[in-house]
Amino acid sequence: WYQRRVREAVVSTQSTGSSGINAEYGVRKQTPNEFLKQLIGRPVMVKLSSGVDYRGIFANLDGYMNVILEQTEEYMNGELKNKYGDTFIRGNNVLYISPQRKRL
Repeated sequence: WYQRRVREAVVSTQSTGSSGINAEYGVRKQTPNEFLKQLIGRPVMVKLSSGVDYRGIFANLDGYMNVILEQTEEYMNGELKNKYGDTFIRGNNVLYISPQRKRL
């Protein structure tokens, strides 16, 4: 199963043109670093491995995936628990970072 998925991923990346646009989906191929740089100054949700998520304005990220958020709200089980100003989240706790369309 794993080898088949890797092969599919390789074929998918080979089908993109030199411009980095995937003809099948019309999506530009980019590295995770490029994606995250585009999010600076925008609202994001940072999900932690503990299940807690933090929502705020993405301020910065370093090489260890440490995240700095501004105007941060802490949610547990979808319920707002606390509000913070600037927040530093240690990278080894981060499960994923997701852009948000608007602040809730």
